[in-house]
Amino acid sequence: MNRLILPGQEVTFAKDAIIVSKTDPKGIITYTNPTFREIAGYTETELLGKPHSIIRHEAMPRCVFKLIWDYVQAGHEIFGYVVNKTKDGNYYWVLAHVTPSLDNQQNMIGYHSTRRVPDKNIVDTIINPLYAQLLEIENSVNNRKDGMMKAHDHLIELLNSKGIDYDRFILTL
Repeated sequence: MNRLILPGQEVTFAKDAIIVSKTDPKGIITYTNPTFREIAGYTETELLGKPHSIIRHEAMPRCVFKLIWDYVQAGHEIFGYVVNKTKDGNYYWVLAHVTPSLDNQQNMIGYHSTRRVPDKNIVDTIINPLYAQLLEIENSVNNRKDGMMKAHDHLIELLNSKGIDYDRFILTL
């Protein structure tokens, strides 16, 4: 069974802690709560105005971000497991809940994400091996976009074979 290679140390946080961030429609950070900053190791000044991808871990399959991004851009909320990178190169797993932020006229003005401690058993036995497989597919193609799309198609086929979408898959784990 393949597993993600995650250099550094895993950073954990309290089960009752909630990591919160908000971005504009282009994914630029407009707000982070103290828990986000503490876990990620950044100051508020270092985060505000930066792309949310500042915490993207290179071992996180881009196809999963594409899937999450497609959901929220279409106006839907979604849950997903994500591995992020701290400022000093360590990593932390989260169960993210991402929602579009809407104004009074229901126009999308950004995104809001809350993240909690994930179930370690689910990460270890299901998510880590799945993401390792997806990352391997992404890296099997020289063109990054083509690799992402090949892994995305594989993930969609896997979900279709189970008769569920990604969000329902995550929520049934």
